[in-house]
Amino acid sequence: MESKTQIFGLRAIIEAINTQQSIDKVFLQKGLKGDLYSELETLLRQEGINFSYVPVEKLNRLTKNNHQGSVAQISPISFYDLEELIDNVIESGTTPLFLLLDQLSDVRNFGAIIRTAECTGVSGIIVQKKGGAPVNGDTIKTSAGAVFKVPICKVDHIKDAMFHLQASGIKVIAATEKTNDTLYDVSFKEPCAIIMGSEGRGINPSVLKLADAKAKLPLLGDIGSLNVSVACGAFLYEALRQRL
Repeated sequence: MESKTQIFGLRAIIEAINTQQSIDKVFLQKGLKGDLYSELETLLRQEGINFSYVPVEKLNRLTKNNHQGSVAQISPISFYDLEELIDNVIESGTTPLFLLLDQLSDVRNFGAIIRTAECTGVSGIIVQKKGGAPVNGDTIKTSAGAVFKVPICKVDHIKDAMFHLQASGIKVIAATEKTNDTLYDVSFKEPCAIIMGSEGRGINPSVLKLADAKAKLPLLGDIGSLNVSVACGAFLYEALRQRL
């Protein structure tokens, strides 16, 4: 059985994966056994699909139907191919401005960022398949529908996306406090991509090492950081200001 953003049942989810449905995350009942259950687990690992083991009570809250110990969240959007998107943006003659989100986990932050990205002319948003916030109802609502207007790409690893952007002549700028340069010291006029980190950890150190430039927001108060969606808005509007 399917709903607009959800599939439940072992066979239904296996079939959805085999037919290349855009699955954001799968919830599996803890401690369940059986051949179909094992087949689904194996398939999820092979395809690199984000999944977690949860109590049956959570599955019961997700659906009132016979879930058989498994519920999948289906993305309401189609994701873009990164290489194709980069080529199309460059060929269009516009100066690329991409946004990379390194395992951002909160769906409302994700939605707010998508909304700001649409308002500032972002060429595309790049997220990692595993560990990131899904595109669900909360994302759509917080984005005010912008999720249907901004191209979003899913990649296996953020680092692979960075390599491809850099090979295409697009500078990668990391938003991080681990630098002396503020965002007002960095040029966003040329083709570039901005990396924002997760809410708790920030940008993964191995990802940060690969950035072409780093920039931080000046903070004058006692609190050491801003909400990631607010910080992202500041970076995107500085990029827009420089380009106007």
